[in-house]
Amino acid sequence: MGSLLEAHAVSKKFGEHTALNKVSIAVPKGSIFGLLGPNGAGKTTLIRIINQITMPDTGHVTLDGQALQPHHIKDIGYLPEERGLYKSMKVGEQAMYLARLKGLSKSEAKERLLYWFDRLEIGDWWHKKIQELSKGMAQKVQFIVTVLHSPKLLIFDEPFSGFDPINANLIKDEILNLKAQGATVIFSTHRMESVEELCDHIALIHKSNKVLDGKLTDIKRQYRSHTYEVGIRAHNHDALQNELAQKFEVTPTNFKSLENDLMLNIKLSNGTTPNDLLGYLSNKGQVSHFVELIPSANDIFIEAVKKNS
Repeated sequence: MGSLLEAHAVSKKFGEHTALNKVSIAVPKGSIFGLLGPNGAGKTTLIRIINQITMPDTGHVTLDGQALQPHHIKDIGYLPEERGLYKSMKVGEQAMYLARLKGLSKSEAKERLLYWFDRLEIGDWWHKKIQELSKGMAQKVQFIVTVLHSPKLLIFDEPFSGFDPINANLIKDEILNLKAQGATVIFSTHRMESVEELCDHIALIHKSNKVLDGKLTDIKRQYRSHTYEVGIRAHNHDALQNELAQKFEVTPTNFKSLENDLMLNIKLSNGTTPNDLLGYLSNKGQVSHFVELIPSANDIFIEAVKKNS
């Protein structure tokens, strides 16, 4: 399907500080792309370059195969981490104003806004002032004006900030719906559980450099340790643990169990398959728990940052 957005060796300095150092990413069409990194890594600078708020010193960005130009702003919807609504304006009035700035006619804007206000359950707030809304309600308004013009590319910077679990789940579902309808999403967050739920691809920026990039499932395979979390019931736990330690790399672990299981993490030795391990354990006792420890996005984030520090 190809990439909707590509950044080619983008660099940016502010005085003596290098914010981005020859960073390249390719965001596949119809995907949710996680742009990750610690605070100060350079993510926001890259997002600002994509939105043409600032320009790169070197390198360039393309959108749908074309060099990024001012007219491409209409093809991008951007929800910044720092929200920016006029507190004294009425909700409907402000939403209409922002919709018109996106190029929608008055009638089209009104129709789409009423649809989204009803969908996100804030229809009763049309004549209220922004300052009368809770933070979560105001963020729903900001989300609506970000997606209203059906842009090719959506950029969400910490979109769940300030939401309670119910509304965070509501916005998550809407992002997935937008993807299903063909939108491409860049998603920047520190909430790794959201990365697990939403992202197809990720790039990790650390200290101005891209240190990780690719399909999330492929990256998980790269960080796979072939370690299994095991629960087993045997007559003598200590003797079994000592025996296992002679054959495998074994560390204690803990998980919820209704029985008095011996709980261990066991890393496969070279040439040993999961079936070999399971068969071996089955001969030693009753196996009640056997799960591969697949690295989480959080595990990968921490390990990659430490490795590149």
